[in-house]
Order: sequence, then structure tokens, then C-alpha cells
Amino acid sequence: MSKSNFIPSPDHDFIIWFDHFIAGLTPEYETAEADLKALIAASADFRAKSIHTNDAAAAAKQATAEKNDSRQLAETLIRSEARRIKARSTYTEAQGSQLGIEGPEHNTDLSDASPNITAIDQTGGTVVINFTKNASEGINVYCQRSGDIDWVLLGRATLSPYIDNRPLLEVGKPELRRYTAVFMLKDKEIGKFSNELVISCAP
Repeated sequence: MSKSNFIPSPDHDFIIWFDHFIAGLTPEYETAEADLKALIAASADFRAKSIHTNDAAAAAKQATAEKNDSRQLAETLIRSEARRIKARSTYTEAQGSQLGIEGPEHNTDLSDASPNITAIDQTGGTVVINFTKNASEGINVYCQRSGDIDWVLLGRATLSPYIDNRPLLEVGKPELRRYTAVFMLKDKEIGKFSNELVISCAP
């Protein structure tokens, strides 16, 4: 049976997990000093960037983008170190469980699943869409607003949140947008579409 991603998705849980992972890298794992320093620096950087996401709405988009870039770097370093540790001839799943690098087994059937999405208006046309990824590779985000005959594919998101930063159709005038999403697996849409969200975008 396959296992799910061992790195938790919520940022708060990720910070706690990251601290635990670094603390668990005892000498027996033979982590190179340079790699350990890089992991510690990535942890500190992500923690700092996460704090920035609580700033004012005007800075939310930039802070979130920087935070996501920071997390991608951190995850790349983590996965590299985890692969090195798992490749050791003396590696055991017990060690992996202790470090938190053995993902829990899952049997999620994405063919009958749908993402759970929430959205927050940031004014001026910017909407932040948070979503659950589950065992998928990400989601395709669709939107429909005044003048759209059908749903419009905005893009794919592999990390939450997805940010729709299209300007308002009419400057200074509020508009309604409908959002929905569907899971992606092996570059194909799978499962059911999410609940529809209706968001009132303020100027």
C-alpha cells in the first residue's frame, strides 16, 4: 500500500514537524554539517516568512508568494536529506518514524473525492483561495464571473493557497465571482468538483 506525503501541509504543523526533524538529526544519521546548516537556515527563513503572511492585506500577496518559495526550498532540502538517510544500508522504518519521514499509509480514492476550498477577498480583484490537496498532485482552479458563458480555467496550484489577482472588470465597481476546483493526478483531472464559492470582490 502506498504512503501519503510525510511532510504535513498546514504551515503551523509544518513548522513543528520541521523543528522535530532537525532536532532528530543526531550524529548516527551522519548528516553533513553544511546540509544541517542549510536545513536550519531554511527553517528560520520559513518561520519568518510565515509571520509576514499576517501583515496587512496589501502585502498579503507578496508575503504569501515569498512564503511559498521559502517552503519549496525547505521541502527540497528536507526530501534530499530524507532520501540520503533512507538510502543507508542500516536504515529502518523505525528510524524513519522517529524522524517523521515515513508518510502514513492512505487509501484515499480520488476518483470519488473533491477538494475543500475556501476563499478570502483581498480587495481590488485579488482573491486568496485555500484548498486541501489530500493525495493529489494539486488542483485546477476554475472561476466564473459576469460575462463568462462557462467556467474559466485559471490555472493549476500544487501548493495552497492559489491567488487570483485579476483586476476587476470595472475599476471601482464590486463584482461577484464563483470559484470551484478539482483534483489533479498525473496531469489529469480526477474526482468531483468542489463546492462552489461565491465571493464578492470589493474595489
